[in-house]
Amino acid sequence: MSLFSSSHDASRRFGQHLPGRLLAFTVTGLLVAAACSPVGESQSGTDPGKPAGNADGPTQSAERPRNVGETADPAQVKQGGELTIALSAEPDQLDPTLSRSLYSRYVFESTCEKLYDVDADARVVPQLATALPSVSDDGKTVTITVRTGIRFGDGTPFDAAAVKKSLDRDLTLDTSARKSELGPITKVDAPDDKTVVIHLATPFAPLTAALADRAGMVMSPAALDKLGDKFSTAPVCVGAFKVVKRVPQNSIELAKDPNYYNADKVHLDRIVYRIITDASIRAANLRSGDAQVADSVSTQDVDALSKEQGVTLLESESLGYQGLTFNLGNVDGVGEDPKPIDRPSAKDPRVRKAFEYAIDREALVKTIFANIYSVACSPISPATEYTTPQAQKCAPHDPEKAKELLQQAGVKTPYRIEMLASNTPDSLRIAQAIQSMVKSGGFDLVISPVEYSTLLDQQDRGDFELLALGWSGRIDPDANLTNFVGTKASQNVAGFSDPTLDDLLTQARQAQDTKERAGLYGQAVEKLQEQNPLIYLYRTRNLTGVADAVKGVQVFPDGVLRVSRAGLAK
Repeated sequence: MSLFSSSHDASRRFGQHLPGRLLAFTVTGLLVAAACSPVGESQSGTDPGKPAGNADGPTQSAERPRNVGETADPAQVKQGGELTIALSAEPDQLDPTLSRSLYSRYVFESTCEKLYDVDADARVVPQLATALPSVSDDGKTVTITVRTGIRFGDGTPFDAAAVKKSLDRDLTLDTSARKSELGPITKVDAPDDKTVVIHLATPFAPLTAALADRAGMVMSPAALDKLGDKFSTAPVCVGAFKVVKRVPQNSIELAKDPNYYNADKVHLDRIVYRIITDASIRAANLRSGDAQVADSVSTQDVDALSKEQGVTLLESESLGYQGLTFNLGNVDGVGEDPKPIDRPSAKDPRVRKAFEYAIDREALVKTIFANIYSVACSPISPATEYTTPQAQKCAPHDPEKAKELLQQAGVKTPYRIEMLASNTPDSLRIAQAIQSMVKSGGFDLVISPVEYSTLLDQQDRGDFELLALGWSGRIDPDANLTNFVGTKASQNVAGFSDPTLDDLLTQARQAQDTKERAGLYGQAVEKLQEQNPLIYLYRTRNLTGVADAVKGVQVFPDGVLRVSRAGLAK
């Protein structure tokens, strides 16, 4: 399917057919009880010397139920009240230009609208824009019309000039995490209050999808002028709510914004995010009524919560992945020129490939996640139209092959690797499972647990050898790939560089035909698997517990918790 569709005028609608028709998303095997202990050979149910799965792709099985939630019926909800959300990790900076955390996106959903959003089927829809963009015949000029007559939370008028200011900041701020997402933009113009014109050096197919996430969030020009790079201390956007208080590692409080253009559709007075990193405690808060929403429900709690009176489990497919990142060249910080690192895991791809062979993905999914999650071997979700057999090819579990590669690399076994991981109970359980698995492949894995925001800081500085962290996923595969493995990309914390891969990713960005792009991404995955800067492990599902006392909570495949239109039940 082409990214463009014909229009009646001289230009074409841009983004009309982004990957919205999600295919059936499946998981591995039959449901079994989840284990609390690390995965060992005796638990995995597989012969440690026999490959699990196959080399052509992860085993798939029955589709799980999908429930993204429903919009609130105004007749069924009260006006006013406070919603409490048990949040699994603390958001990082509440600055769209700088943010890297999924949990910040939760808060932004209620406080910082974008030019575009995605719907329940991951289709792009206008938000602050009035229609999908139009693009010139040469693909280098993109025109967006925006709303008029609306205001930011501080009363500043919203207009095209404000959009230009935010985009310019995303493109030029040294610490911006959005540069790679926005691609080859050369200039942004605002010829009048309602028109934004984006000029590109080359055609850029993923632009509309990028503008449906943080790159498309528009910040108050007055707040940017006042706060500069301290914007996150008092963020101001167009949103149903505004941030009124933040207690680090504890809570974030929002209040309804009377300036919001759709205030009559906002039912709640306040939203409070309470940081509760332990999944069992989040579930307990949901059951007790101390919280009405709990994000990232543990797979261990799915069965019980599904049967709980007064609680609904929302469940949707994820476009992202969970995996491991090696530091190959991040010496001076993310985005800087890669430099050599004198250790085998950084210098020799055979060591990294050996680590992949040592991991039994299917046993991990089966034993730790009760087959609710699914095996992943690449950043290309099988739930999108960009998937191909080449993109889903998966290395088998083969610890003997792992030891053979380590011997070829000339390293002494057991080879010691230190892995940075979040200190939440679920994250540590996964890390310990991997630690147990890789022993049979000749590795001595040492786990270094840290608080989530500290982990983000260390990954950006390059202060790690191996990092356990995932990505919530985006509807266009470019945002799941280029940002992380493109040379000097804004989230390439691995410090990885491969000119051949860069060329493939550039071709995929410029191509307009879906089938052509899918083929290029398959080649890119094959190239990645030769070097393994990242080892992709599994795909989660978006699991959210919601008390029946609240209506209108939704979680779409983009992983974002949507509560801005929720209300307390009458």
